[in-house]
Amino acid sequence: MTPVELSRTVLRALRHAVDVGELSVVVPERVLVEPPRPGGHGDYATNVALQVARAAGRPPRQVAELLSPRIAAEPGIAGVDVTGPGFLNITLAGTPAETLVREILRRGTCYGHVHPDTGETAQLHTPHELRAVVLADSVRRILRSQGVLVRVTCDAAPDPRWVDLIGVRVDAHGRPPRPLPTLRPVPAPAGSDPLRLGRDAARWALLHPAAHDRPRVAPEQGGDDHLAQREANPLFRVRYAHSRARALTRNAAQLGFTSAPGDTAPRATAPGSEPTPHATAPGAQAAPDEQTAPGAETAPDEQTAPGEQTAPGEQLLRHLAAHPRTLAAAARHHAPDRLARHLIGTADALLAYQHLVLPLGDEKPSAAHRARLALAEAAGTVLAGGLSLLGISAPEHL
Repeated sequence: MTPVELSRTVLRALRHAVDVGELSVVVPERVLVEPPRPGGHGDYATNVALQVARAAGRPPRQVAELLSPRIAAEPGIAGVDVTGPGFLNITLAGTPAETLVREILRRGTCYGHVHPDTGETAQLHTPHELRAVVLADSVRRILRSQGVLVRVTCDAAPDPRWVDLIGVRVDAHGRPPRPLPTLRPVPAPAGSDPLRLGRDAARWALLHPAAHDRPRVAPEQGGDDHLAQREANPLFRVRYAHSRARALTRNAAQLGFTSAPGDTAPRATAPGSEPTPHATAPGAQAAPDEQTAPGAETAPDEQTAPGEQTAPGEQLLRHLAAHPRTLAAAARHHAPDRLARHLIGTADALLAYQHLVLPLGDEKPSAAHRARLALAEAAGTVLAGGLSLLGISAPEHL
């Protein structure tokens, strides 16, 4: 169960309590569900009881105790505890990591999407400028992923080259009879031609910076860096990480095993011994794509505190769990750059984790290897889905 789905579960329990007259309160549109803070327990926590207590005319803890059994009765919930002034600490059935990976692999590239449609509609209008049209095209994709019906209009018909070379589309063009909410990002520098970079690099160059930042597209501004096949290029790292996830699946098949979500416990190492060097699957191609990206960055909010021990894969799991929240925020703020930064963090976490996936030396494939492979495949799935929302391809080989 993802945080977004758990949020809906909590809202459903609250709505049922209102329907049967146990509470008299307006059900909010959304509630925050997040990992418990220091001192908390369970897999997730929510402050929904504190959020509605005043309107309900009851103490927060009493509201929490009323909601607790309703939430606990929902499928996928192992237990609910009330802590502090009225926090609900929720424990999911099965391990959170296994549940998360299973959910991603089940949903595929639609993980984090909202189904069915919410019935909400959005109108996006843009000036006749390439970056604005590309931004609207990606915002449309992200909003659709969140169940919103979207109509995109432009002051004039898009240049045919924009449509053919970069894949944008609008539903109508012409100046609107009344003012409409208009996307106006800082345009590409005058005289520059983002289209020379090709579809994937051009879209990344225009979408990765925040709308208020000027994109780097001209050669003298470092625009050609978006084409570089090296680790300093974030677009390369994201697409390369996706291709590594696919390569791990192929290498595992050569070793005779497939993925299965489960416990990704780290390998046990004999006291005083050094970790075994990474071994390539017999007959598999090793070399460049076996290397972790030097200088790879972790998203600031996912970094490990100094001295903190992080289990292998924990950073990756955090990024995967955050994906639905990232999509929701990117849709709410019309900000594909938030998704782009999230994909960079996810890619870097996967590249740092990939060497734990395949057996080393004389090791035989185990349940832990299958679980690690499932985690890597889930990460690759999230990267592919995120890139598609930016209108960028996710290659199997790179």
